[in-house]
Amino acid sequence: MPEGRNTGAGPSVLPDVSTAELAPPRSPARFVALGGAAAVVLTVLMVGSLDLRRASTSVTLLRRTISEYALGPHRWVFDTAVILLAVGSLAIVGVLVSRGLARWTSAGALAFVAWSTGLTLVVLFPKHNWAVGPSVSGDIHRVASLVAFLSLPLAATLLARPWLRHEVWGGHARRVFRLGLLSALSFAPILYAVLVNAVVGTPWWRVVPLGYVERLLVLVEVVAVLVAGLWAIAAAHRPKVSQW
Repeated sequence: MPEGRNTGAGPSVLPDVSTAELAPPRSPARFVALGGAAAVVLTVLMVGSLDLRRASTSVTLLRRTISEYALGPHRWVFDTAVILLAVGSLAIVGVLVSRGLARWTSAGALAFVAWSTGLTLVVLFPKHNWAVGPSVSGDIHRVASLVAFLSLPLAATLLARPWLRHEVWGGHARRVFRLGLLSALSFAPILYAVLVNAVVGTPWWRVVPLGYVERLLVLVEVVAVLVAGLWAIAAAHRPKVSQW
């Protein structure tokens, strides 16, 4: 059975790869996909090193949010890591688009762009420095963080959904899809905190151990991006899917 054909009884709803275009032996897509995945790994290592350093002093310091690093002497590490994640994410979705697994106008790809945009704004506009007081920069930072955190689960699930039963890409798609759902679930404690704030007035950042919750959420979302990167690497080695 040709690749891309629906194995069910109904008509095919997936792109056909029977007219696939083979990837060149040294396709630029391979290097872009590898570079994107490497950027994500570097992000984990850089932010992880900051957390290890902080935890070596006191684990309770991890109750503070990750973005607080931008207010201290290690701002360059934090900023570089987040920009690497944003650029790496765009590289990964770009390869998926170039190999015919998505379109730039699709909701999944646009959500990936929103994720990268949110990350970039997080760097450009640091969080509130409460030693000084609230700021416009901190307000933009909060909105940008929310956009990024909510966009990634959408990006992962929407990009993967059309390929869940595909004979070639089904495995990659299911892993990305599940991590997208797990990312959404990881955001639930923050949503709960916001609801408690709305009902009883308790500041939402005091309802849950925000630093721990944020780290769990970021970890799951970054792993989702990395798994999408592995899909992009595999796609760069496979025939190009015919246009939608």
